Amino acid sequence: MKSPMLIGIAGGTGSGKSTFAERLLALFPNEITVISYDNYYKPQDHLDFEERIKTNYDCPDALDTDLLVKHLRELQNGETIEIPNYDFKIHTRKADLTRLVPSPVIIVDGILTFHDERLREMFDIKIYTDADADERILRRLRRDVNERGRDIDGVISQYLGTVKPMHGIYVEPTKKYADIIINGGKNATALDIVATRIAKRLSEEA
Repeated sequence: MKSPMLIGIAGGTGSGKSTFAERLLALFPNEITVISYDNYYKPQDHLDFEERIKTNYDCPDALDTDLLVKHLRELQNGETIEIPNYDFKIHTRKADLTRLVPSPVIIVDGILTFHDERLREMFDIKIYTDADADERILRRLRRDVNERGRDIDGVISQYLGTVKPMHGIYVEPTKKYADIIINGGKNATALDIVATRIAKRLSEEA
């Protein structure tokens, strides 16, 4: 197998990154592997729970980018990797790892996917999902309450304290690196464009 096609998806919280990745995966279920950058948040076992809550998770230092870069290079070389699994309810990594074998297409999605130059240079396609800030906070609020065991006050506090300011400092500026900027994760035209690129790549390898 040739070196995998790497696709990066960046954008603010609740902008539709995972939705777009999932829609691509649905079109090519046997050829695509999706890696969430969120799973590479650094372990926080050394902190008690209250300290973990106060951590700034929206800056580059919160993520183990070195490990992600290492894993992607290993996948490009045809090697199997074991990725961490992050538990957002307890704010640290789980004990178990997920084993991934190389696939023809690998998608990485996360708010800071384009921040590190090493990652940017690896991607064949860079996609930035954009969305109105009001829409993004509402989506985040729904997700964090329903899926991550948060309360409304906590979500609002985190959003105002770190998510919103860090978006302006670290996330929004990376839009300039994108090959494609789309409005949300349900943009059908963008999906068709990227799917066509993927299909062309797969046919070349057949």
